[in-house]
Amino acid sequence: MDRTVIAYVIYLLVSVALTVWVARTLSRNGRVFLADVLHGNEKLADAVNHLLVVGFYLVNLGFVALYLSSDETITDTRGVFEALSTKLGVVLLVLGVMHLANVYVLNRIRRRGAMEREQVPPVPPQGWVAPQPQA
Repeated sequence: MDRTVIAYVIYLLVSVALTVWVARTLSRNGRVFLADVLHGNEKLADAVNHLLVVGFYLVNLGFVALYLSSDETITDTRGVFEALSTKLGVVLLVLGVMHLANVYVLNRIRRRGAMEREQVPPVPPQGWVAPQPQA
């Protein structure tokens, strides 16, 4: 079997496994965070979490597929390792950027919810006072 094909197979296996691992980790821990942000609405938290995970898979697996091809022919074992290290390094950087983007967006949503809670008065108004005429 051609070494280039071997490198492609290893790259796909490792990249897909890393993407699935990161997505599951984000899903598991992000669900708790979303439930807090959405004031305990579990069904909405599950739905948003699922949509975020699907988007994460689509973007990352699409990148993995696009980044698969290579113009160079791999002739030896050293070349396999060099090609894999470059490709997997870029995939890990993209996964990291996507993770940070997800955390940033969730943090913005959480902050917005906290600000909305602070704007509500602690007790309802107890009465109404007519304005005083200006002298």
